[in-house]
Amino acid sequence: MRGHRRAALLTLEQLAEASGVSVRTLSDMERGRSRGPQHRTVTALADALALDGDARTQLLELARDGRLAGHWNRPAGGLHELPRVVADFTGRSEELIWVSDLVYSESSPGVGVVGLITGSAGLGKTTFAVRAAHALLPSFPDGAVFLDLFGISQRPLPALEALRALLRALGVPDQRIPPDAGERASLYRSLIRGRRMLVVLDNAGSEEQVRPLLPGGGASRVLVTTRRLLAGLEGVRRLALGPLGPAESRHLLAGILNGRAVDEAALTRLAERCGGLPLALRIIGNRLLSRPGWDAAELAARLAAEEHGLDQFRAGDLQIAGAFMMSYEQLAPCAQQVFRRLAAVPGRDFDAALASVAGGVPLGDAWEALDDLVDLGLLQDGAAGRYQFHDLVRLFARDRLRAEEGDGAAAIPERVTSWLLRTATAAGRWFEPGYGRPDPDFPALGSAEDAEEWLRANVENWLGALRSATAAGRYAPVLDCAESMHWFSDRWTHAPHWREVFALGADAAVALADLAQQATQLNYLAWVHWVPPSDPAAMLRCTAQALELAELSGATKQVAAAHDYTSRALLALERPEEAAASAAVASGMFRAADDVDSYVQVLSQIGHCRRQAGRLGEALEQYRLTLELIEDEGSGMTPTIAAQCRPYALMRIGQCLAGLGRRAEAVAALTESVELMDALQPNFRQAEALETLGSLLDADGHRYYERAARAYREIGDEAASQRCQAAT
Repeated sequence: MRGHRRAALLTLEQLAEASGVSVRTLSDMERGRSRGPQHRTVTALADALALDGDARTQLLELARDGRLAGHWNRPAGGLHELPRVVADFTGRSEELIWVSDLVYSESSPGVGVVGLITGSAGLGKTTFAVRAAHALLPSFPDGAVFLDLFGISQRPLPALEALRALLRALGVPDQRIPPDAGERASLYRSLIRGRRMLVVLDNAGSEEQVRPLLPGGGASRVLVTTRRLLAGLEGVRRLALGPLGPAESRHLLAGILNGRAVDEAALTRLAERCGGLPLALRIIGNRLLSRPGWDAAELAARLAAEEHGLDQFRAGDLQIAGAFMMSYEQLAPCAQQVFRRLAAVPGRDFDAALASVAGGVPLGDAWEALDDLVDLGLLQDGAAGRYQFHDLVRLFARDRLRAEEGDGAAAIPERVTSWLLRTATAAGRWFEPGYGRPDPDFPALGSAEDAEEWLRANVENWLGALRSATAAGRYAPVLDCAESMHWFSDRWTHAPHWREVFALGADAAVALADLAQQATQLNYLAWVHWVPPSDPAAMLRCTAQALELAELSGATKQVAAAHDYTSRALLALERPEEAAASAAVASGMFRAADDVDSYVQVLSQIGHCRRQAGRLGEALEQYRLTLELIEDEGSGMTPTIAAQCRPYALMRIGQCLAGLGRRAEAVAALTESVELMDALQPNFRQAEALETLGSLLDADGHRYYERAARAYREIGDEAASQRCQAAT
């Protein structure tokens, strides 16, 4: 270390400033008093000295060898002392209760009680295990043993050496320790069977390393901490540590700051940026505590600026990137590649198919890599085969991508964006007239149900791809994707992203100088403003522009669509006669263009106009005409659109029948409508149908009012929800 420092022309103080390592620690290393410094300390020094290649590798390996030598050669009895408890330990009350229950747990004969504590880097597994062990010590009169297995390092402690260390801690002289691993394990089990003691095995790396160290029964208990899932261990009780909650995170950060006055809002922002990772909270707290002149709000702003990445998460020999790097180094090269390239995924979660595209590997290899990443805690797995990063782990993956792939890193987001847009467009076209089943390039979209599931699950990803492609000036695929979403959007009416989707489509059409598509996207935006809570003034602005552009470009269908949406805006303004006139124009144009799907929509709109004008009989006749076309397989309607329109037509028929006093018929139509709409996302039509049913049914009305209240609440109409709740 001294040689590298002098070659860099640095004093101890200058190197300490550059690395964040104290002058005293540096001095101890250079004088040989500290032969096994922590990995994160040496990494920080290597970074500060700009070491690379063999020089960096040699420095890291010498430090690791010193750590292992100091650990393996510890004198007998030295393992009895547990590490000290962190004074500001916070939260984990339920988890501590779980560990306490282990003391009184029973197991099958010959199977010892073992608690396996798993979690990713930075979650404080060791700190938690030590805190729990100190709390449990009164229950173990024969004491406690703590052993670091170095499982996540490049040289994990072999089971043979771990057994030697445990036997020595149990008082067995070196000359009586058997040379064979099996004999050592047998002797170890026999010794702890007759005792009541607690064994803490920290940082386990594999089932093979841990299995010989587990008891075969008796009153002793074992706690194992590991970043890996160790799914192959039989008969163990598992506890998965997750991030701290917001309140616990603020509490821990405040405890670390030890009374230093910090604005509550800044404290909350700092805690949020740390994502519930105790290590990150400790680093940020220590940085503030050691720098009294720093402003907490300013640090929170720096953390929020993504260009700083993980640089802010280091304090002395504590470094969040170092903790993640130890897990990353355990991965095979293929898994490392998939991990770092997943940073290019725009959304919060993803599946194996997207991981395969991002990683540039076959699907089978992607599955294997994802399993390894979950096993090491670098990814979190969720429902339905989806995975996600912790925010700080994503930043680490992004840094690895830049560091290891250089100029080639830019091509990966482009590949991901292109695939997402093509897949989203193919999925959306399942619901578009004239399209349907996509080509064989999209095997996951084998049905309309598959397409809908993909679009809903991946909305953050394909929406992020739309934004990225727009920013990159790739307007044609953006426009194609937005166009494909028209009919699907009505199946997910209240999704918050449709305004952005169609606005991006309109911008792309402007950039491409496509007047007809500008009109199309403006009509789609008019639909967005029609969905309750509607904005008829905004609708009329959109339709006026759309009509002008459509007439200039000769886009007849878009002229008709502009009249249709104008009718809807006028109806929202309670001008039913004017609305009916516009709908009639649209109806004639759609019929002349042989656009049955749109024609049926406008027939229903004419029914709405008559119903609002109080002409319920005429409205009922109109709705029945639309239902007849919907149910006629020879009408030419697109099957997915017909299936989507049928429950809405039944609902309007039921509402008209209710207004005409034909209660039994109304209930039948509305009940069928509600059952069909259960397969769709909650929307204002379903809520209306449920509320109408509630008003018609005396005995069971409260049931439908309650469902209506929930449906209104889900779409954000709190006033309607409270109205229905009051009627239950």
